Amino acid sequence: MLGGLLVWLRRQHQKPRIGGWVLPTLLLKLATTGLSVRFMSEDSYLFTMWARRMTVQFWQQPTAWLQMLGQEEFHFGSWHLIYHGFSNTLFMMKVLSMLNVVSGGVVWLNALYLSLFSFWGAWTLACTIGRLWPAARPGGVVIGFLLWPTVVYWTSGLTKESLLVGSGAALLAYVLQLYYPLLSGRQWQKVALVILLGWLHFKMRFFFAAVLLGVLAGLGLIRVLQRLTGTRRRVPQLLLMVGLLSAGAWAASEISPAFRLNKFTSQLQRNYTDLLAISRNRPHLEYPTLAPTTESILRNAPAAIFNATTRPWPWEGTSLLYLIAGMENALLAVLLLLAAWAVVQRRSGKLPFGVMLALLLYCLLLAILLGLSTPNLGTLSRYRVAFLPFLLLLITQNEYFCGVVKRLRG
Repeated sequence: MLGGLLVWLRRQHQKPRIGGWVLPTLLLKLATTGLSVRFMSEDSYLFTMWARRMTVQFWQQPTAWLQMLGQEEFHFGSWHLIYHGFSNTLFMMKVLSMLNVVSGGVVWLNALYLSLFSFWGAWTLACTIGRLWPAARPGGVVIGFLLWPTVVYWTSGLTKESLLVGSGAALLAYVLQLYYPLLSGRQWQKVALVILLGWLHFKMRFFFAAVLLGVLAGLGLIRVLQRLTGTRRRVPQLLLMVGLLSAGAWAASEISPAFRLNKFTSQLQRNYTDLLAISRNRPHLEYPTLAPTTESILRNAPAAIFNATTRPWPWEGTSLLYLIAGMENALLAVLLLLAAWAVVQRRSGKLPFGVMLALLLYCLLLAILLGLSTPNLGTLSRYRVAFLPFLLLLITQNEYFCGVVKRLRG
């Protein structure tokens, strides 16, 4: 694996415009991985403990272990673990149990595997954007996925976000390669990767995956319209995207009760209430008028978007992580204002409008979902990693930001 990594690094270093970033960002990822193992979280300890028990079952009862992979519970000797549907915690344990087979159960090796997967997904997206649209800024991916402090921290080591963000970035990359086929390679391999990565993303957080797959399907419909009519007008693209998302939400609610609107609003209200009850003595958000209705969610959505993209502020909280997140948000606010001004001046960047629309809707929908359901600011700072790097990718494409970067380079 190390030999293959060295060969891969040599090839990536030759990539135009971003090749020089591959080694520094990888070293940053590896250093952060080391810190994550040195200061393991309670969740990481939990994953590791149960994964080792599952690996014991693999060596002693491989048939039972294989059956367990398709179930929502684990039973072996005196060990019993039961979850109820779509549990990404149990899925994470299963992934680590498989990694244990090749790593010998060494924690830092497992953490390295997950970090490298996350890094590969982000780098693949950066290279894809750079080759598909030479006038665009692939460096936006480097900034958002591989340099932004909280993103690097939460997507390194034994975290769910390592798999979630890595699979999301790679999924976007290969879907773009299928929609804009300028790159070489066998299409069936890309289709297979899209299916595998979509499944992995869904297993990590199915609501987030539903949104991402929805906007990517909308982008596919836009590409069909463009090929049939040759139009590049923005209003039809917007209508197609919104229409498909609405139809998809209705179809999903008919297929599974988990996606029904009343179920969704009730679960969102329950999550908000439960987290708020244990966050009274910590920095937190409050929505006094929030109720489990569509009208209430729409009314509170603007505040949720604002909170999910700007909180915590630098003076909120007392820990180092709160301070770093607050300083990040101050910089993020400046970048958002700069990007908004660029949109007004029609200088938003060189990415196709359909791609930017898909990513923007993904970020807005997740910001609403997380902003309303996660009042604890510490937890919100972690969960928003699911959309933050995609948002940074968008807002670093504009001409004003590019001009600032050029001046800083001298």
